Amino acid sequence: MPILTHKFKTMYKAKFIVLLLMLAAVKSIAQQATPTPQWRPVYHYSPPTNWTNDPNGLMYLNGEFQLYYQKNPFENKWGHMSWGHATSKDLVHWKNYPVAIPEVVTKDTTTWIFSGSAVLDKDNSSGFGINGKAPLVAIFTADQPKQKKESQFIAYSNDNGLSYKLYAHNPVIDLNKSDFRDPNVFWYAPTKQWIMTVSMVNEHMVRFYGSKNLKDWAKLSDFGPAGFTKNGWECPSILPLTVDGDPAKTKWALFVSSGGGHGPLMQYFVGDFDGVTFKNDNTDDKVLTVDYGDCFYAAIAWRNAPANKKILLGWLQNGKPETYPWKGQMAIPRDLSLKTTADGLRLIQTPSTIISSSLSKLANNNVFTAKDLAVGSKGVKLSKPGHFDSNAYWIDAEFKLNGANKVGFYLAELKNTDGTVAKKVAVGYDAVKQELYVDCTDAEKENKPADNLVLTAPMKAVNGKVRIQVLMDRSSLEVLGNGGEKVISTMIYPDAGANGLSAFSDGKVVISSLKMWDMSILGK
Repeated sequence: MPILTHKFKTMYKAKFIVLLLMLAAVKSIAQQATPTPQWRPVYHYSPPTNWTNDPNGLMYLNGEFQLYYQKNPFENKWGHMSWGHATSKDLVHWKNYPVAIPEVVTKDTTTWIFSGSAVLDKDNSSGFGINGKAPLVAIFTADQPKQKKESQFIAYSNDNGLSYKLYAHNPVIDLNKSDFRDPNVFWYAPTKQWIMTVSMVNEHMVRFYGSKNLKDWAKLSDFGPAGFTKNGWECPSILPLTVDGDPAKTKWALFVSSGGGHGPLMQYFVGDFDGVTFKNDNTDDKVLTVDYGDCFYAAIAWRNAPANKKILLGWLQNGKPETYPWKGQMAIPRDLSLKTTADGLRLIQTPSTIISSSLSKLANNNVFTAKDLAVGSKGVKLSKPGHFDSNAYWIDAEFKLNGANKVGFYLAELKNTDGTVAKKVAVGYDAVKQELYVDCTDAEKENKPADNLVLTAPMKAVNGKVRIQVLMDRSSLEVLGNGGEKVISTMIYPDAGANGLSAFSDGKVVISSLKMWDMSILGK
């Protein structure tokens, strides 16, 4: 074998490096293209393929819930931002449609269709209607990366929201800013005008605009800085919510998304809105948290749902592992209200009754109920082959603490050959710390930062009892305490065979009421 000259050695080395890089790229693509059906949710919305994030343009129209959402039509990662589209009659079964508002690419400009809202312009204030039929009008942020600019655009639909045409005189609001986004628009009857909330991201402010026709907007006021201000503000919206179940009594809740200590954070402010200004009931340094987990973000609401319900829908950020052929999903839709507490008015979030009232039907009557179920230190096994062993279920339980320090459920249990538990996720209540918690320490060390392995929310027992609802859906986990007073949402990625379910306690606890629905039929 001849001795290679230095030139040929260098060339050979370069080609070898290129070959290694090519092999690594092929391996990476192959890994990302590996289907992960075991993590596909069965009763939460996820797109058939590719990336999704923020919900957009939520409307209840002609008996259907309209869902638009941030979508990459081409890849399973963030990019090419456009509006995907799906509809549902029951918030569980969804019909998917082609992209409703695609990105716009020209020689000089790329316009991404960032987050926003959509309304039914029933009186045709915009003039976009045809032949007496009211148009739908989408209001969204146009992000133009080449110009480093975000401004507010509108588009209109004359085919029930299947497609939209961009307004010829966009933008409708332009402050020549790089971070100015996420308009949320609604009709305010007392002043007979459209109201927009939009985020002044780096100023930590929500700006209010008013318009008579959805085209011409005038500044009304600013709110902020207040609450959590360590990161930029996004996705603002404001809603009138009933107080203590009394339809005649309402207060306004202003929602803002931001990056928090665990990653995503949503905060809310409670106060009054007069059509021009929002007045906060609390001091500016008070932080009220929507969700105490590490994945719930960018939530907005269906404002005109049946029975005048305000139904919040959030994006559950995917977390570390790759899923394929989709990435990202929505949270369970949540009915919103306010409750008077010793600390003031606080947000209550419950799984939408549109879903919860149909659980037995959705589960094909695969339901388990028990009263006064005793749980000792050895626990109670709740799963068996063919029942509650697919990591897709819904639990509603009330615990009598009886002096126990910790009670709850072990989810996604993986057992060794000797029967001992190798991995598990604990969902429970710590009576000493007075906290609702999700503990992923034994299962998700490879997927979560150390600070996110244990997620907690302050919560007090009521007359020695706590209520815990667990919504486990393959990879998403939402835990609600005491009827929606506190919520913790997170993403987990159980190993193959990690599908056990049991109740636990460190004392002689009684589950006074237990109801479980096996939702796995929806994934078949």
